[in-house]
Amino acid sequence: MAEVVSAAGTLLWRGPGTGAADGPEIAVIHRPRYDDWTFAKGKVDPGEHVLRAAVRETVEETGIVPRLGRRLPTVTYPLRDGRTKRVDWWAAEPVASASFTPNEEVDELAWLTPARAAERLSYSHDVDLLHELLAGPRATRPLIILRHASAGEKRAWTEPDELRPLDERGRAQATALADLLACYGPARVVSSATARCVDTALPYARRARVTVTTDEAFTVGGTGAAVDRLLALAADRAPTIVCTHGEIVTELVTGLCRELGEKVPEDPALPKGGFWTAQLAGEDAPAVVSLERHD
Repeated sequence: MAEVVSAAGTLLWRGPGTGAADGPEIAVIHRPRYDDWTFAKGKVDPGEHVLRAAVRETVEETGIVPRLGRRLPTVTYPLRDGRTKRVDWWAAEPVASASFTPNEEVDELAWLTPARAAERLSYSHDVDLLHELLAGPRATRPLIILRHASAGEKRAWTEPDELRPLDERGRAQATALADLLACYGPARVVSSATARCVDTALPYARRARVTVTTDEAFTVGGTGAAVDRLLALAADRAPTIVCTHGEIVTELVTGLCRELGEKVPEDPALPKGGFWTAQLAGEDAPAVVSLERHD
């Protein structure tokens, strides 16, 4: 079996209110080594999460800090050396930028209309990806369902369960999660009222400079209205992270998909520290336009 090279990238777009006069513009880059026009992407470093790779490569190649949006189709194609390249893609909007500096890897960045971008792109699979971007909603907002990080063995904890803290592995997971969740931009944080859930979300909240709001609906032994509360948050049109328990994750994912018209995943459960990201579009009646799982 041929070796698979893992890579990640973004289709950066901007529209009215973000720098374009009218209609979306698409960012394409020129690579002098190959003399081609393509989108920002690059290899996933050993041990690097694919979300971080997509953001890092975009920053390195364009100088633009992206906010990841809708998941786009994964593209696979053969390399000249016999290996296979697999590229995971996301739609993305700029949230911050620096001056583009030409270098040996990328010597030009151009913002083009979709029609001009399609003409400029060197590869048919990039043109297909552009069409995928244009075929669905571009402006989306994340609703992230996060299971708390590792908190030791419940049976070994003799104090009230709501006070059970993260263990050493869980603290490391929470720190790593702050970096991953930041790929989706700033979001409000709603958490179970237990220490392990609040502590899982806290590193991200500190980084994003937002508060962690506790909600009994997402707490084990709480009100039992978790799905209704999640749907209310979804309708509120604000990017949101909900940190909760394994016992509630499956209920939330299943309920969200059924109510908003998305196919329920075969296995909606999550390991500790894992999360589902649903990208939502629409206002009065939000819909799930992509759903991705990260462990």
